[in-house]
Amino acid sequence: MLDTKDFNFFESQNSFDFKGFLLKIVGYWKWFVLSLIISFTIAYNVNIRKESVYGMESLIVVEDENNPFFTSNTSLVFNWGGTSDKVQTIITTLKSRSHNEIVVDKLQYYIQYLKQGEYYFQDAYGEVPFYVDIDKSRGQLFGQLIKIKFLSPSLYELSVDFGQATSASLIQYSDLTVKPVNVSGGEYKKTFKINELVDLPFLYFKLNIKPEAFDYINQEYYLRFDDFNGTVASYRGIDVSADAKALSVVRLQLDGNNKYRLVEYLNTTVDVLRKVQLDSKNQFANNTIVFIDSTLKEMEGQIKEAENELKEFRKGKNFFELDVESGGSILSTKLSEFDIQKDGVNRKIAYYNLLKNYLDKTTDYAKLPAPAVAGIDDPNIIGNVSKLIQLSTERANMSYSVKNKKLFSDFDVEMESIKKVLLENISSAKSALSLDLSMLNKNIAKAEGEASLLPENKQEHIKITRKYNLKDKIYGTFLEKRSEAEIVKAANISDIKFLDPAKDVGGGLRGPKTSINYILAAMLGFLLPLLVIFVMVLLDNSINTTEDIRKLTAIPVIGVIGKKNTENNLSVFEKPKSPLAESFRAIRSSLQFMYKKQQKEGAKILMLTSSVSGEGKTFCSINLATVFALSDKKTVIVGLDLRKPRIFGDFNIDNITGVVNYLIGQKTIDEVIQKTHIPNLDVIPSGPIPPNPSELLMSEAMGEMIQDLKTKYDYIVLDTPPVGLVSDALELAHFCDATLYVTRQGFTKKGMLNVVNDKHKRGELNNISIVFNGFENKAKYGYGYGYGYGYGYGYGAYGEAYHDEVKPKSGWRKVLDKFQKNS
Repeated sequence: MLDTKDFNFFESQNSFDFKGFLLKIVGYWKWFVLSLIISFTIAYNVNIRKESVYGMESLIVVEDENNPFFTSNTSLVFNWGGTSDKVQTIITTLKSRSHNEIVVDKLQYYIQYLKQGEYYFQDAYGEVPFYVDIDKSRGQLFGQLIKIKFLSPSLYELSVDFGQATSASLIQYSDLTVKPVNVSGGEYKKTFKINELVDLPFLYFKLNIKPEAFDYINQEYYLRFDDFNGTVASYRGIDVSADAKALSVVRLQLDGNNKYRLVEYLNTTVDVLRKVQLDSKNQFANNTIVFIDSTLKEMEGQIKEAENELKEFRKGKNFFELDVESGGSILSTKLSEFDIQKDGVNRKIAYYNLLKNYLDKTTDYAKLPAPAVAGIDDPNIIGNVSKLIQLSTERANMSYSVKNKKLFSDFDVEMESIKKVLLENISSAKSALSLDLSMLNKNIAKAEGEASLLPENKQEHIKITRKYNLKDKIYGTFLEKRSEAEIVKAANISDIKFLDPAKDVGGGLRGPKTSINYILAAMLGFLLPLLVIFVMVLLDNSINTTEDIRKLTAIPVIGVIGKKNTENNLSVFEKPKSPLAESFRAIRSSLQFMYKKQQKEGAKILMLTSSVSGEGKTFCSINLATVFALSDKKTVIVGLDLRKPRIFGDFNIDNITGVVNYLIGQKTIDEVIQKTHIPNLDVIPSGPIPPNPSELLMSEAMGEMIQDLKTKYDYIVLDTPPVGLVSDALELAHFCDATLYVTRQGFTKKGMLNVVNDKHKRGELNNISIVFNGFENKAKYGYGYGYGYGYGYGYGAYGEAYHDEVKPKSGWRKVLDKFQKNS
């Protein structure tokens, strides 16, 4: 069944020691310094190897420039969109592919002018002393660097390194086709004169020197012909936005590596837009002029025909006196005026019929013809048509962004209302025009009746004269309209004006963001080792502090031993005044207090064990025995680790005879005891490794040996095998007055204490205390003896002696061991 102690164990395992974590961070300050040095070095190299990025901008304003020469007769079309719609159209145009294609083609930005920098090829547009004039219908070497070296003011060397390639690509900018061409490979070199035609299978251009060029002899530059569409795509990223406070103001921003190129592009893109917009604005005038010219050309023949007919009729006849006497001239003039008035009324009626038909059969009123086309100046008609066009245009624009059906319904209701009013206006106007037409017809009939009283020749003269006068008047009207259209065209100006053209006034640096890179370097330089340390802490299952021990077991900690400060294990003898020696003396005092409390008299037997080998059990046995011996107490160390004997090496004695020889009856107790160079301290080594160590330690001879030693010594220190690996120490526990369980900082796993906890609870180990060995009072606890040596439950360097299968260390383990020993 599960015990509540099991859950307590997991809770202790999951608790996080923030104080210890902070101390460990401080202890690894060298890691942070190294990480920061590396990250700042990388940031510095990134900063110096990145091209500078500049930002240029310009401001334009979009206005409704009304032509001062527009009148009700000349203004035949209207702009109903308003300034806001113009701004959105202009923003879209500036970012469109077709517009940027025009600008790129005009500036020939697909030709790259470069120079070799320290770390990269720099864009030298505007700095190079030359430019190339290409034939777009001929192929140019595509995407390959072309080196230009000036040998003299009139000569330059052209070279191209094809490497191992036997073919290259040619781009033809007239149709943007890319074709292959055979090359000989290697480096091609040839000298040309300035302004000489370079006619090669892979190049066709002229190189010209700029008038302002100087000091370019022996200088090297590079050309590269890039993809046209790719170049256009890069400039479509131009940032165009309307000002939040002044919607008619548009800001253009462009980033790049060359300020001269940016300034030229921003100003040119606006110039191209202004020209296109002005051409569009003049389109009606141009169409009007073309229409009038074609009409006048047709009417010239008709007028000439009428004039010739009139001259032919008058030939040989004197009509002047007759006209004056009979009033024929006055009557002819009156009829011509009536004819012109009737033509005007008929044109107005025809327009109203067209407008009514448009309103009845169409729901999109944005293309309604302007009333001024027919010379209509009725303010009601003009106003209602204007409102209807404006509402219809607004509704069409909102259909792309607004999904509110009620809003559209409101527009439809208002337009329907205006439509009804307009139809009433049309009906009323047509009624008035019908009366005018009826009146004109009566006047014409009356005048014609008067003319019928004249002589036949005079009637024929009036008829021919009326025909001529009508065509001459219409011809004159068209000439007047053409003159007005020319004036309108000449007076038109673009709605787009520069508020602030792009200009390089210094500065404009946008990147690389060196400060940001250094901030990122500082953050990464700190966070990376912090993350590593955090992971190490999470994965670290070792005992690192006495607090860890208190959380895992109720067994008391009798003492804390520092890190070994000598090459061998005789630390107390060699440095008796060191803090390490004092820690062993403190344990001795605690043991004496324990013995006194137990009222123990005579020889005292002390056993040292651990979970696994490598935790410093032998080291503690030797030095604890030394402090007993140096206090004038006869002390003996008994090496009972029969599987992996080590106790003899530090005393320069042999292991030929020892405990095993006594237990099997080969030697007496005096024969196995060996003197050491430390006063009052003797050693009994384990002797040769037996095949049955556990059985020997359980024999009666073992008890006899302990009894013999009690008569000879004050303190008997038993160096036993680890209880976590073998059970030998448990067989010796009943001989002992006290047991010290050795743990080691950064080495003993927390789970290993479960072994000693279980044995203590079952009474197999009594009077047991824990010695915390190898403690370093440093933040990076757990690394004093080196974390990660691989000591698990019976695995590792020392644990190998207790198992048949031995696993060699991997290569990375050896490297890690060496690094940790040096740290």
